[in-house]
Amino acid sequence: MKSFGSVVPLRETGGFPHSSRRSRTSPSDRRGMTRVIELQVNGTTYRVDVDEEISLLSVLRDHLDLTGAKYGCGEGQCGACTVLIGGLPRRSCITQVGVVGDKPITTIEGLSPGGGLHPLQRAFLDADALQCGYCTSGMILTAAALLETTPHPTEREIAHFMEGNICRCGTYLRIIAAIRQAAKMLKEARS
Repeated sequence: MKSFGSVVPLRETGGFPHSSRRSRTSPSDRRGMTRVIELQVNGTTYRVDVDEEISLLSVLRDHLDLTGAKYGCGEGQCGACTVLIGGLPRRSCITQVGVVGDKPITTIEGLSPGGGLHPLQRAFLDADALQCGYCTSGMILTAAALLETTPHPTEREIAHFMEGNICRCGTYLRIIAAIRQAAKMLKEARS
């Protein structure tokens, strides 16, 4: 299966992510674990009462009702769960919430704080770079990190940076076109 690139999580938990619904520890094992964690998500500070070993994806979806990041493979290999942590793309399914610390987290819901579409979201729609849409939020957030560091990427740079984000529908060429279009839109907005 063709894909783009890899993103290193803050800390791998191995296997399936810990979830509040499927905890691997018994209540007696949890006595020493941190229970209240403060997270900065999309510019808002949240306090959540969870084990620090639970996956960030589970906290976002099950506790904060931010469902843009998707559970795909559960092993950090497909990119559907990608969020930005401190501006860097990370796989939230294998990132333990306790290791995030005070780093700001951006999900697809917070990419465009003004409420409108971010240029990447607009470009993905215009280029018809999605079919089922399952991978789209991870693709867009990974591309946002790329455009932040490389405002005018070549096709090769885009393909390399996006490696590891899998689109099961195979819209890779349209995804690359969308990212290039978004780069142009962002350049025009800065001018």
